[in-house]
Amino acid sequence: MGGARPVSAGERIGAIDTLRGVAVLGILVMNIYAFAMPFIAYMNPLAMGGLEWYNLGTWFVTHVFFDQKFLTIFALLFGAGLVIMWERANARGTPLGPIYFRRQLWLLVIGAVHGYLLWFGDILFSYAVMGMLVYFLRSLRPNTLIFIACCMLPIGPLVSFGGALYVEELQGEIAEIDALIEVGRELDEEQTAKKEEWDSIASFVAPSEEDVQEELSTYRNGYLGIVAYRAPLVATMQSQNTIFFMLWRVAALMLIGMAFMKLGILSGKRDAHWYRRMMITGYGLGLPVVIAGSLNLYAHEFDGIYMMRIGLLPNYVGSVLVSFGHVALVMLFVKAGRWPSLMARFAAVGRMALTNYLLHSVVMTTIFYGYGLGLFGEVPRLKQMAFVVALLAVQLWLCPIWLRVFRFGPAEWLWRSLSYARVQPMRRGA
Repeated sequence: MGGARPVSAGERIGAIDTLRGVAVLGILVMNIYAFAMPFIAYMNPLAMGGLEWYNLGTWFVTHVFFDQKFLTIFALLFGAGLVIMWERANARGTPLGPIYFRRQLWLLVIGAVHGYLLWFGDILFSYAVMGMLVYFLRSLRPNTLIFIACCMLPIGPLVSFGGALYVEELQGEIAEIDALIEVGRELDEEQTAKKEEWDSIASFVAPSEEDVQEELSTYRNGYLGIVAYRAPLVATMQSQNTIFFMLWRVAALMLIGMAFMKLGILSGKRDAHWYRRMMITGYGLGLPVVIAGSLNLYAHEFDGIYMMRIGLLPNYVGSVLVSFGHVALVMLFVKAGRWPSLMARFAAVGRMALTNYLLHSVVMTTIFYGYGLGLFGEVPRLKQMAFVVALLAVQLWLCPIWLRVFRFGPAEWLWRSLSYARVQPMRRGA
């Protein structure tokens, strides 16, 4: 790997670190639902989490301002990171490919371990796969990257729409099969296979009360039972979800992130007037779409098949625009030098983004799962936000203290040591 080495503190881009810190903390605001309640409650606030106006209001606010927005920023930054590594490797005259793919493969391993052993909602696995795919487009011009991304983004909703049509057709066949079962008819192999297929699909789009109770019971019990229960879900998310959703959305957003990095948008090189226009445009176009979409979901009672068909489309589109508004807002704070102490804390969180992301899973599963405090399904949405605020406050306080002594977060140190095939010095001055 020649002269390849981790980026030094002096080479870091402060605006990128700050934005990454905001993104990783913002992700927890939505992930708390999946930590604290059955999976269906993440998409459907009517399923669990309190039907009071303040709990539904909590869902509305988090859906409008957080759902998919900070994952989008994370993907943009992933693409930006590739451009940064590529430009620095070129400046040093060292090949990027070997070390980059080694990094991605180890990230994939970390994501798989995280998903199977800690929490089913891992994003690292899919981001690692997508990061390897977009590597081959790193040298394209910004306009070309954005054009390819815009061609890719619509494919996800089209796939989802096709899936909804198939599920509706299967649902009709299952009604006929259930009628046969009621009159005591024995099913043939094809009917039995369709019944099994529907049972697996229904647990996602329309789980029964028995499915929800089974999930509640499982996550309120021991660790090994939880690992066994979530393994099929993790396998589905890291295979089918990666192919049918992540490939088109996340990879496209990484391409946009690469373009934005080359255009100086994510590194804070544009002037304040430019970022103000970006913020107004992003929020002005995105927020009305997301708000209208959320009201439409409520009107359709968050029907799973409707969401697959068209119900999630407004947030799919609007979340990208709102995330651009978030990016511009952070850049305006960075360029204006406002709240420098807070911005420095966000930057410290961003430098330890992997550690902080994994720490979310460790802390929240310990609080909500049966091998910890066993609060799964017991805490309404509004009160869940208290856990979010508490953990975010701890991370904002602790990360700067940690980085005064150490060069990396613990997970970053492990990832870099594995990627460079040598133990990295951990303490500052080493």
